[in-house]
Amino acid sequence: MELIQEHSDVSAYLAADEVIDHDHPLVQETADALWTATGDAYSYAKVAFEFVRDTVPHSADSGDMRVSWRASDVLATRNGICYAKSHALAALLRARAIPTALCYQRLTEDGGADPAVHGLVAVLLPGEGGWARQDPRGNKPGVDAQFSLDGERLAFPVRPELGEVDYPTLYAAPHPAALRALRESPDRPALWRNLPTEL
Repeated sequence: MELIQEHSDVSAYLAADEVIDHDHPLVQETADALWTATGDAYSYAKVAFEFVRDTVPHSADSGDMRVSWRASDVLATRNGICYAKSHALAALLRARAIPTALCYQRLTEDGGADPAVHGLVAVLLPGEGGWARQDPRGNKPGVDAQFSLDGERLAFPVRPELGEVDYPTLYAAPHPAALRALRESPDRPALWRNLPTEL
C-alpha cells in the first residue's frame, strides 16, 4: 500500500496542537529522559514506541474506564485506547523533530461483524526511504506489534475478505471522527458506542 501525505509539507507532521501537545512540560520531560537513554533518531523512535506500547496500558486490556485523548493526559494517567496512545507517541516523536503522522485501519471481529476504526502512527526517519507505520496499541496474547522499518509488524494486519481496510492517508492531526468519539465519551462504555465504524 502506498501511504499518501495529507500535506505535502512535512513540517505539518511536526506541529503541536491541543491534542498532540508536545510543548507540554510532561511530554518534554518524558522525551528528554528517553532521548538521554538513546541519543539518535532511530534509537529514540524505537524506545519511544516501546515506552508507549508497554507502559501505557490499552484501557480495554487494563479495564480502566477513563477516556484520555490529549497526549500529555495519556502520559499522566498511563491510560488510553489506540487513538490516545497514538497521540502520545506522535507527541514524543515530534518533540524530537521526527515527522509523525496519524493513520487508521478499519477492523472487524473474526466473523466480519462489529467494524471499528483503529488508530496507529507512521514515522519518517532521517535516511529512510519513506514513511513506516507503527502500532503502539499494546501487546497481549495474539498481538505482537514491534517497531520495524523493514516490513510492518502491526498489531492487526488487515483481512480484506472480512471488509477490513488500511486507510492510506497520513493525517497531521487526529481524524475528526476519532477525536469526536474520544471527546464526547464520558467513560469507556460510551466510547465503545461512539467509535467510528469507517472513515
